[in-house]
Amino acid sequence: MNFQNKIALITGSGRGIGKAIALHFAQQGADVIINFFRNRTPAEETAAQVAALGRRALLVKADVGTVEGLDFLFSEIEREFGGLDYFISNAASGYNRPVMEQKPKGWDWTMNINARAFLFGGQHAARLMEPRGGGAIVSLSSPGGSRVLPEYVVVGASKAALESITRYLAVELAPKNIVVNCVSPGVVLTDALQHFSATREGTSVIDQALANTPAGRLVTPEDVAQVVAFLCSPAAHMIRGQTIVVDGGMTLPLRSPAEVA
Repeated sequence: MNFQNKIALITGSGRGIGKAIALHFAQQGADVIINFFRNRTPAEETAAQVAALGRRALLVKADVGTVEGLDFLFSEIEREFGGLDYFISNAASGYNRPVMEQKPKGWDWTMNINARAFLFGGQHAARLMEPRGGGAIVSLSSPGGSRVLPEYVVVGASKAALESITRYLAVELAPKNIVVNCVSPGVVLTDALQHFSATREGTSVIDQALANTPAGRLVTPEDVAQVVAFLCSPAAHMIRGQTIVVDGGMTLPLRSPAEVA
């Protein structure tokens, strides 16, 4: 892939999957906008790595869960670059609790960061892409958008909304030559995964996920980054409004209640 002279925004790109996407785009020649809200140090480290690859790195602190934060983020991009080619909506948050313990504040927080930011970020991105002849937008979902995961109701609902918004943007932005799709990773091997406790069977989350993945290994952030980049390439021009699952086949087998209990 050749992203020379292209400009890419990846929200929540200080670490994890977002960082991998930012670095992958920089390796392919793109200049990168690195967005963070709370954790400046890892975002600065990502920016330094992008710069070491010979690409421009714009670091922007902005809460994409607020309209004001989105306005500021895109105004900084316009000021620095004058346009945008790729918008990767990766920033995510949420309250993992059972249905009966969820509260309105958690619903609003999660929906605003995971779904509303994508819709209104897409509006901003389209305005910056259109003068450049088009572009590509990719959202990041999760299996909880279409399946039931433990204590995931609000995040799952926000991801379902995200996938729906992807389809609407894909249709309505097509006349502007903007391609819109979604990537839904399974269990991804990141530093955060190391902190999850053991399952009820006493095995680690990583070991259990590995045992349930037909591909024989867990998904890495780099696996996700490569699929995201493909969806931004000319080779994916006729893929529109789709949610591409990247999970090594983990969600394919139908397991008995005894296996999932």
